Amino acid sequence: MSVLTLLKESLGALVDTDEAVLEQARADRSGHAAAGRPIAVVHAERVEHVQQTMRIASHTRTPVVIRGAGTGLAGAANAGSGEIVLSLRRMTAIREVRPDDLLAVVEPGILNADLNTELARQGLWWAPDPASRDISTVGGNIATGAGGLLCAKYGVVRDAVLGIDLVLADGRLLHLGHRSVKGVTGLDLTALVIGSEGTLGVVVGATLKLRRLVPGETCTVVATFPDVRAAAAASAAVTAAGVQPAIMELMDAASLTAVHALLGLPAPTPGAAQLTIQTDGPAARAEADAIAEILRSHGGVTVVSHDRAEGEQLLAIRRSMHAAMASLGTTLIEDVSVPRSAMPAMFDEIARIEREHGLTIPTVAHAGDGNLHPNFLFEGPDVPPEVWIAADELFRAAIRLGGTLTGEHGIGVLKRRWLAEELGDDQWQLQRQIAAVFDPLGILNPGKVFSPDA
Repeated sequence: MSVLTLLKESLGALVDTDEAVLEQARADRSGHAAAGRPIAVVHAERVEHVQQTMRIASHTRTPVVIRGAGTGLAGAANAGSGEIVLSLRRMTAIREVRPDDLLAVVEPGILNADLNTELARQGLWWAPDPASRDISTVGGNIATGAGGLLCAKYGVVRDAVLGIDLVLADGRLLHLGHRSVKGVTGLDLTALVIGSEGTLGVVVGATLKLRRLVPGETCTVVATFPDVRAAAAASAAVTAAGVQPAIMELMDAASLTAVHALLGLPAPTPGAAQLTIQTDGPAARAEADAIAEILRSHGGVTVVSHDRAEGEQLLAIRRSMHAAMASLGTTLIEDVSVPRSAMPAMFDEIARIEREHGLTIPTVAHAGDGNLHPNFLFEGPDVPPEVWIAADELFRAAIRLGGTLTGEHGIGVLKRRWLAEELGDDQWQLQRQIAAVFDPLGILNPGKVFSPDA
């Protein structure tokens, strides 16, 4: 009996073989698509549906790709020939909110923004805020270890998850972590699962650490610099001064020019780079004024706004980056991260790569935590070899500076060839062995993170 027949007999109408649905499951927002079409998409609505799917997959040794909203940027949720897609998008329940304990228990398919809309009614929020927060799921955020603009002050997903409900490859259900603020019993498997990109199990529930909505003002500081290195040096100076902004975003000249063109704003000064910084809470105004003084001392032409609505309009320029890049062509969006003091040196490396390869690489950065997003623009659906050669140099430069291949997007398919170089042979082998403990048959998201021929 075929795996498709087994799925239909067990799960009925939840099994989808519509050609358009299968085609959509081949790709994510990275632009990369898997070869061939998957067998079917299973639209799980309950934990039991996930367990039954995994039992059938384990019995038939059929690969499974777990998928949320498909907004990833590394190809981790792309499914191809011979694979089952296990969609969690219909599992959207908020099972519990405890304002007294500052926690919520949710299903993985709820959108980040939808969750925070509901939490705000009780004066609460979940801090991770990826640029895709309006369209990405909490489960997807956990799978990639997502970050966002606010993570310099409020942390990334890893800092905001207390526990995970995980279905293993054979269908068993584990409850990892705890509801308490502290807990060191045994190995921290919750932390291990976060950022594992569907290679260790299926996240079917999460206990999230919440925050109360921040009281007080939100102030915004915008500073323009003659070049990106000066802007990067100024952001490093803010960090070194000990002032903690909620958001500190950097845009180089190419990205700033593209966004201004998209939004119909006057063209910026040629070569100019921009820092957009927000402070919040009771000390927001004093912190904004202190940051503005630091930026001025480093050559920035600075404007300070104490109006929340105006600040959001200023920040909208940075949030329009992805749309601006999409308007210019196909984009490979990269995600290297370096120590914050190394930001100027990393921008020097990007400038060198641009010169040597004849490319323009519009780059934005979460300057508050050293996470850069260089954008490689090209025509057509496939990344040209010359772009991969330039990206290779970018990755190696980040590693040389003490950084990493990915700060928040994950490895997926697109960066797996460089994983062993960053980890080293011993750690790379150890990580593969750990994955094999969770998934001895190798059916969970095969070929993602680790190269299939390794």
